[in-house]
Amino acid sequence: MAGPDLSAYAGSRVLVAMSGGVDSSVAAALLSEAGCDVVAVTMKLWNYDEVGGNVHNEARCCSAEAFDEARMVARKMDFPFYVIDLAEDFHREVIDDFIA
Repeated sequence: MAGPDLSAYAGSRVLVAMSGGVDSSVAAALLSEAGCDVVAVTMKLWNYDEVGGNVHNEARCCSAEAFDEARMVARKMDFPFYVIDLAEDFHREVIDDFIA
């Protein structure tokens, strides 16, 4: 089975949200192989230190380990990786709104 035709995006800079999982890693790899200038980001949406940590690993997708896995994938594929701290905005716009 052939992958998607991404040739129309060759030469374009694309921002890939990387979770550290397989899906986002494969998406980044396919875009890179198609000739895209890939930049990877992970959004930090929760501050576990403020709530006593992630002791039960209930949200692995947002953990330091997931950030490290995404960073490793980006490094292996040779594109830049950034963590964007959106925890305050997420709390204000989503959590506070939900509580209200």
